Amino acid sequence: MEQGIKVRLKRTMISSGLEAAAILSGAGLMRDVAGLGTIFTLHHVRPALPPRFAPNAHLEISPEFLDRAIARLKQDGYEFIALDALPSRAANAAGKPPFVAFTLDDGNRDNLEHALPVFARHNAPFTVFVAQGLSERTHSIWWETLAELLGRLDRLTFDFGSGGAFLPLGKDSQKHAAFARFAAFVHSHEESEAVSRIDELARRHGLEPLDIVRASIMDRNELRQLVRHPLASLGAHTVSHRALVRLPEAEAAAEMALSADYVADIAGKRPIAIAYPYGTLDAVSPREGRLAAELGFSVGVTTRPGTITNGHAPTLLPRLSLNGHYQKARYASALASGIPMRLMGRRQTA
Repeated sequence: MEQGIKVRLKRTMISSGLEAAAILSGAGLMRDVAGLGTIFTLHHVRPALPPRFAPNAHLEISPEFLDRAIARLKQDGYEFIALDALPSRAANAAGKPPFVAFTLDDGNRDNLEHALPVFARHNAPFTVFVAQGLSERTHSIWWETLAELLGRLDRLTFDFGSGGAFLPLGKDSQKHAAFARFAAFVHSHEESEAVSRIDELARRHGLEPLDIVRASIMDRNELRQLVRHPLASLGAHTVSHRALVRLPEAEAAAEMALSADYVADIAGKRPIAIAYPYGTLDAVSPREGRLAAELGFSVGVTTRPGTITNGHAPTLLPRLSLNGHYQKARYASALASGIPMRLMGRRQTA
């Protein structure tokens, strides 16, 4: 089956599941599956861009959708809390409504320009996770580099390890297939070397990867401006944004500790929260949760889907994505209800 058809079918199935969950939640059913609350993860919050090749569209939502989603969650009775308050709230949850905590990964500039005004309008706290290498312009964002590069070209040759492979890029479906192949290459090889090779490829085609970083990621001064707002806080997101599980333990610990030092220098206090890059089962293991606790983090968040229960390890917490492909306020409400995960048969413990 053509890849594009598979993607459309998957999105249709997810939308149908969210619709079903929204109906069940609206009817007051399955209330016992919500847990204590929900941590939402976001990346870009910005007005819709002109039509383009956008393999990362799931990582961007509009400010208008964020506004509607928060309003709907407020209407549903959720209480908005800062992520730093989660350990205390989880320990003293009796008699309190379910909570929502908002987090944004990578430190995109639109978090300051477009997300902050929405959060401020609703008095909703939020945490931005900062990757030092991005804010200091020493590391690139390979998935953004690839989106820009593949969007420009109609053909490409690259050696994935067994000789030069020709990649036709004349159709969007071919661009998406190529993006998926590059992503698999990054996640199956030594990551810094794979990213370096993608950067080199981009430069050969007249695209500077660090220019993409400068255009989209907040620098140190902008992060200071953001964190001066009483609703905003910063968390650690490593230095290089590599999958920690694939690094030697000492190197993984150094990535986490140095990131905390960097955030402390900007915010004036050491962060208690860390978001593990990628956050999937393939990128985070119990070792990272242990390291986070040993380094003094009280909260560690993954991207494994789920609502928060007392059964979760505090340094391996699940999050739910506000996904750019599903920008309906009732979907945010459905996700927070915990019903989609129950319908999918997902366990709610780490």
